[in-house]
Amino acid sequence: MPKGYIVGHIKVTDPDGYPEYVRRDTPVLEKHGARFIVRGGQSETPEGEEMGRHVVIEFDSYEAAKAAYNDPEYQEVADIRRRCAESTIILVEGT
Repeated sequence: MPKGYIVGHIKVTDPDGYPEYVRRDTPVLEKHGARFIVRGGQSETPEGEEMGRHVVIEFDSYEAAKAAYNDPEYQEVADIRRRCAESTIILVEGT
């Protein structure tokens, strides 16, 4: 079965508030089997808009990734991210 991923491209606009999101999202997503493959780190953007922070989270399936994202507890935590950053979040099925 193909794995599922949540991919985030994030431009933090409130660096004081954003760490609360990082602290609180991890346990919620891990309940769905999340494995953080990329979480920040050095990057460059040769094409497109520079977002500054990139995250890749792996799940056992696409359905598990969707369930994690749609979890009401995660959506409550995601409101912190929405207040503290501009972001593009993508759910994608692996090959």
